[in-house]
Amino acid sequence: MSKSPRDLALFNLAIDSKLRACDLVRLRVNDLCQSGKARDWATVIQQKTGKPVKFEITEHTRLAVEKLLSHLPAGGTGYLFPGRSKQRPHISTRQYSRIVHSWVESIGLETAMYGTHTLRRTKAAQLYRKTGNLRAVQLLLGHTKLESTVRYLGIEVDDALEMAEQIDL
Repeated sequence: MSKSPRDLALFNLAIDSKLRACDLVRLRVNDLCQSGKARDWATVIQQKTGKPVKFEITEHTRLAVEKLLSHLPAGGTGYLFPGRSKQRPHISTRQYSRIVHSWVESIGLETAMYGTHTLRRTKAAQLYRKTGNLRAVQLLLGHTKLESTVRYLGIEVDDALEMAEQIDL
């Protein structure tokens, strides 16, 4: 993987935030930071649903974001991942996809098997495997329907129902 501050922050935020690519590339400095320091939590309005989604910013990600800030224009409140031209104020989802594919290729994995959505799914899938809590995963991903979360994680409905039956509320 690239050693650039942008790429490290992009990678870590993709995992922590569980945001879709379109929301990740549009993050603004003030979405995550205050007075040059990354917050512990952030809330972003999702483009697709128009609903807010809250996510933790882990220590590794905070450090990566703060390092990236030192490479952005001073006092910047613009995009965290700026584009190179005025026509593109932030990197495009296509550019983000190419970056992810270069990371995958650099570690010797099949690029056709991994993409931007793989990063979005990573933390959610781990949470589901460890807890079996579909509702928590649904909330973290900002899905409106539990069925969408089930489909998203690639689990069978029977498996989900069996896990749900094992949990006493």
